Amino acid sequence: MKFTLGIALSPLDQLTELARTAEECGFSSVALPDSVFYAEQVSAKYPYTPDGGRFWDANTPWPDPIAAAAAMGAVTSRIHFYTQVLKLGSRHPVPLARQVGSVAVLTGDRFGLGVGLGWAPEEFEWCGIPYAHRGRRADEAIEVLQLILAGGMVSHHGEFFQFDGLQMSPAPARRVPIYVGGHTDAGLRRAARHDGWTSAMIRFDDLRDIIGKLAALRAELGRSGDPFEIQAVCIDRFGLDGYRAQRDVGVTDAIVVPWLFDGIGFDGPLAAKQDSMRRFAEKIITRM
Repeated sequence: MKFTLGIALSPLDQLTELARTAEECGFSSVALPDSVFYAEQVSAKYPYTPDGGRFWDANTPWPDPIAAAAAMGAVTSRIHFYTQVLKLGSRHPVPLARQVGSVAVLTGDRFGLGVGLGWAPEEFEWCGIPYAHRGRRADEAIEVLQLILAGGMVSHHGEFFQFDGLQMSPAPARRVPIYVGGHTDAGLRRAARHDGWTSAMIRFDDLRDIIGKLAALRAELGRSGDPFEIQAVCIDRFGLDGYRAQRDVGVTDAIVVPWLFDGIGFDGPLAAKQDSMRRFAEKIITRM
C-alpha cells in the first residue's frame, strides 16, 4: 500500500518544500487538487459535503495543478504527482494534451492525470463549454488525450472534437496513467475502463462498496488481471489498523493530510506540517 500526500488548500509558498519533505519521508506521490475559479454564486450543490456547501472561500489558494507539478518536480527526483482531480469538463483536450505532455516529460514521467467532470455548471459555461452531454464529452476528451500523448502524427474526428493530422513533441516516454474520479455509477464505469479510481472524501463502508462495484465492472470488461489503482480519501479509518483495513478491502494508495491529525490547519506553518509528515512516516509508512 502506498501513501500520497494531499496538499489541498496549502499556501503556494509551501508547496515545493512539502514535496521535498514528502519525498524524504517515503510518500509515493503528491495529490494535486483543482478548482478553476470561485464563483460568487453557484447553481449546484457541492456533492461531497452534507449540506452541499463549499468548505473554501474566494481567497483560498488553488494553483493550477499542472503548473504546481512542474514546480515540485523540479526540486525532487523520485516522488510522483497526480491531479486529484483535474476538472476535465471545462477544458479542451488538445491544449490540455500539450500541458500534460510537457509536465510528464519535465518530471521524468512522474505524472499521472486524475480527471473528473466537475460539479459546477458555471465552471463549464464560463469557460465556453456546454454543461450538457458532459459525460460523453469527457469520454471523448480522454480518448483525444491518449491519442496525442502516445506521440506521432494523429488525427481525430469525433462527436465533440475534430482535428486533422497533428503531432506534439516530445511525447512522454511512458504512457501517462489516467485515473478517474466520481462516486456515481457513470463515474465508476468510466474509471473501470482506465488505470484507476480516485475518491473524494468517503466513509469506509461506502469505500468498500464502491471497490466491490469496480471489481465487478472490471470483470465485465475482462480487465480483472490488469493493474488498477484505488486512491482513497477515507475519513473514518486511521492509524495502523485503519490503513490495514483499507488495504485489505483493496485500497492501493491512501491519500492523507498528516497535519490535520495534529490539529494543524490547512494554512498552518510549514515547519509544523513537516514535523507532522515525519511523525506519520515513522508511525505508519515505515510499519506498513
